Amino acid sequence: MKIYHNPRCSKSRQTLQIIKDAGAEVEIIEYLNEVPTQDELAAILIKLGMNAEDILRKGEDIFKQNYKGKTFSNDEWIKIMIENPKLIERPIIIKGNKAVLGRPPENVNEFL
Repeated sequence: MKIYHNPRCSKSRQTLQIIKDAGAEVEIIEYLNEVPTQDELAAILIKLGMNAEDILRKGEDIFKQNYKGKTFSNDEWIKIMIENPKLIERPIIIKGNKAVLGRPPENVNEFL
């Protein structure tokens, strides 16, 4: 199992704690430091069953100032998120060919 994690995010910390409490092995990827590639993010979206815009953090200042009200293709949103990883919703938990957003953190329970 992998978690795309931001240690400054309470939901991300809660999700990681649920995984650890269950005794599951997890690879922690601090995605702000280890930004996924375009192909990796596209693969994550397929596993989530979502489009790029579905995992955009639209409350972030960088989104409001630069992208709000604009239309982009899925690939363009992916590129924007790679350039601005703060815009990627977190945490994302991956197990095999499936992924879930840890919002709420209890969503991870389906993998435990």
